[in-house]
Amino acid sequence: MAKAQTAIRPGSPRPFGAAWSGEGVNFAVYSAHAERIDLCLFDEGVGEARDVLALPGRTGDVWHGFVPAPRAKPGTLYGFRAHGPWEPASGHRFNPQKLLLDPMALDLVGEVWPDPALYDTDLNLPNGAPDPSDSADFVPRSRVVDPAFDWGRTRAPATPWRDTVLYELHVRGFTKQHPAVPPEWRGKYLGLTVPAVIEHLRSLGVTAVELMPCHAFLAEEFLLERGLTNYWGYNPIAWSAPSRLYAVEDPVREFQQMVRALHDAGLEVILDVVYNHTAEGGTGGPTLSMRGLDNASWYRLLRHDARHYENHTGCGNTVDLEHPGVRAMVLSSMRYWASVMRVDGFRFDLAPVLGRDAAGFSALAPFFSALSSDPLLGYTKLIAEPWDLGPGGYQLGRFPAGWSEWNDRYRDTVRSFWRGDGGMVASLAERLAGSSDLFRSGGRRPAASINFVAAHDGFTLADLVSYNDKHNEANLEHNRDGHTDNLSWNCGVEGPTDDPAVQTLRLRQMRNMLATLFLSQGVPMLQAGDEFGRSQGGNNNAYCQDNALNWIDWELDDEQQALSGFVARLVALRHARRELRRETFFKGSPTAGQSTDVAWLHPDGREMAAQDWNDHGLRRLGMRLGARVREGDATKGDLLVLFSAESREGDFGLPGPGDGSWRILADTSGQRSEGGRLAPGPVALPAHSLLVLEAIPPGAA
Repeated sequence: MAKAQTAIRPGSPRPFGAAWSGEGVNFAVYSAHAERIDLCLFDEGVGEARDVLALPGRTGDVWHGFVPAPRAKPGTLYGFRAHGPWEPASGHRFNPQKLLLDPMALDLVGEVWPDPALYDTDLNLPNGAPDPSDSADFVPRSRVVDPAFDWGRTRAPATPWRDTVLYELHVRGFTKQHPAVPPEWRGKYLGLTVPAVIEHLRSLGVTAVELMPCHAFLAEEFLLERGLTNYWGYNPIAWSAPSRLYAVEDPVREFQQMVRALHDAGLEVILDVVYNHTAEGGTGGPTLSMRGLDNASWYRLLRHDARHYENHTGCGNTVDLEHPGVRAMVLSSMRYWASVMRVDGFRFDLAPVLGRDAAGFSALAPFFSALSSDPLLGYTKLIAEPWDLGPGGYQLGRFPAGWSEWNDRYRDTVRSFWRGDGGMVASLAERLAGSSDLFRSGGRRPAASINFVAAHDGFTLADLVSYNDKHNEANLEHNRDGHTDNLSWNCGVEGPTDDPAVQTLRLRQMRNMLATLFLSQGVPMLQAGDEFGRSQGGNNNAYCQDNALNWIDWELDDEQQALSGFVARLVALRHARRELRRETFFKGSPTAGQSTDVAWLHPDGREMAAQDWNDHGLRRLGMRLGARVREGDATKGDLLVLFSAESREGDFGLPGPGDGSWRILADTSGQRSEGGRLAPGPVALPAHSLLVLEAIPPGAA
């Protein structure tokens, strides 16, 4: 390996990674146990380094050095080699033969090529020595980036939580087949800047896109061997580097262009991040970055055998956020995304990992405290996936104040009720009311609940009403992967059918669940394509399918367009009625219009009694929301929503809205026209249907 001598100064320990100053590049990397760290500079993505420079500065456990221009500048490719003890039994796996990615790189050039040189000697051998093979030819290079960008007059939308409507999408799958997107932009960040794409989002009324992982990630070898890939992206190798898979040329600039276009359209950007594990995997995984830089600091190791990892993620390793150095780098990564890339918030995959210490999960964990006190990050939207695979891994409702959480209890309740399961009305009412049983403690509010019926992990909405069983054969795991109990109902036929009665029922069931979602307290999240009934053919774990199974088909038939219009009207209703977007939980107290903030109605038309909630056979429920009258808006009356999961038609007693009547706002059965009126008294409620009504005072138009 060629070694050239050049001037390098001690530089600064901050910021982490490679920072261009205009006069040169400061490199800073964390390692508590290294004895020396070499910076390797490259002219190309392959070949030997033109310079190998020992970082001369060390502040605490951060190694750093400043390389003046033109020796280092934007576009310069680099990597690290770490010298230190090879003591796997103590958790140390230093091997300078391995070229290492900067864990805080802002861009990566090249690919990981599976090769034996990426792996250490078999650690199960008691006297195993480090592997002598050089790995430089098989790993990407980190690239120096100048992230300065002209944002013009663009400002973040800053949508309040109460008004937020989330839309979960995959950058590649969303635009890969969109006819209005130029071919070279399809499946790319720039595809989301196309006016027709943005107009679809705006027409739905969503306020924020939640992007599935955009950071640099790897496909697992076992997938590549099967001719598959990691499509979802939950396997990171560089937390702050936008994936080049979604870039035409420059991933950093193009990601910024995407955010600017979405912000200009009034849409926030929430980034799905994976700070819980890395693509280095378990004991036998490749050495690419953190393992070689400081394995004992970065990862949670087994106490009785530090050769192996705690695996609370199911991916082989678990990042140790209890460690102050690791915690500092995760926070640094988040600050970069929030300040330089201007994302508005984060959705954390397997979020209990963030709060784990030796005793388990704690809402008082140092990471949460540091985040809440950070002057920038403390004001971003924070969303937890509140479960991991470790002991005590299910933590729904236990995250700190200020956090919102994916509410799978909401998902399961709504699915069960509309499937026709008995004994669900009490749980349905709790979920419609914002899940106060889960989130009221600690001063949290309804917006702490992220409500969803379907997400990337599981059945799509259309498959939820079309399949009783998963059909994951395309994943080549003999249909053993994915959830088994999906609380789904195929409406009488498994999979596609030409039976018009089944097709009609399926559309009705989709409308039922969509209406329930947008009429509930909390923050609704819609999965991309569910607004028009996208199917994945019954695959409920399509993480490895980079093909038409995941790519959204934008050639919509009349029924799909009608369903999308139905969603848009529901979202518009939600935006128009503040009682659907409460900042506090219901109290059962009178509103300005003299009706109570919420009343739960029995099909007889009376309020539910205590014994009614325990009626296992009850599958109908009414929810009456008192209008929150405001100046200039005094004509709005109470909202009344009638839910029926019964398999046959039955009467529901409409209460009297004073001396007036009820206006129909939505009828999922399609048997009543929107805008029609109903008088108080018994009304026929069709099987498997939902009816939304608005009280009309006497004399109102």
